Amino acid sequence: MGSYFIFSILYSGYLSFSENSKYYPDFFTHLVALQSESVIESFGYSSKIMIHPDEASLKLYVNKIFLARIVEGCNSISIIILFISFILSFFAKFKISLLFILSGSVLIYIANILRIVILAIGIYEYPQYTTFLHTIVFPLIIYGTVFILWVFWVRLFSKNTVDEKAV
Repeated sequence: MGSYFIFSILYSGYLSFSENSKYYPDFFTHLVALQSESVIESFGYSSKIMIHPDEASLKLYVNKIFLARIVEGCNSISIIILFISFILSFFAKFKISLLFILSGSVLIYIANILRIVILAIGIYEYPQYTTFLHTIVFPLIIYGTVFILWVFWVRLFSKNTVDEKAV
């Protein structure tokens, strides 16, 4: 719990600091939007991000059709903070914990980019499923990734704990 609160406070400070930066709404959200745009284009669609004139978000267009807003919550940082806090609560050896935190964070970040891409292309191709894609598929991808990583970590950590006690 302590690590979650500390990281959340640090992230909140980062967001406050970002309000006056050249990146809008913040660096990581801007980066996620740019990378999502590139991945969408790699699938053969035209994609564009534009600053939203009325709120701290970026507008995502596919083939010149506005489909979604990319807001701060879309950058996966809050999810990564939750993931790291869980791993720290079941901390194993320093090196393995650090490697798992780094690799897991990268996997979550990549899954986040892919979920934005899937959502955008899905809404473009199947607009009648927008609500389903955004409320079911979108969270399932990111939270499912985190859950699988947590289960893997607990099983790995439990195995190491049992092996160490047997020695």
